[in-house]
Amino acid sequence: MRGTVTEFDEYVALGVVTAEDGKTYPFHCVSLLDGTRTVDVGQTVEFEVKFRVARYEAVEISKI
Repeated sequence: MRGTVTEFDEYVALGVVTAEDGKTYPFHCVSLLDGTRTVDVGQTVEFEVKFRVARYEAVEISKI
């Protein structure tokens, strides 16, 4: 899937990706594939969606 990072709190390492279809998916910084553990709000990304801990989350996130 493709989307945009619409929220990211570097202090707690949590963020939200909004997919092209408008659905939102939370993510943890360890899901960023480049190993940086940080991402800018507004960054376009490709990602997978998986069910984790009682909800769907964005995982395997690649910056574009």
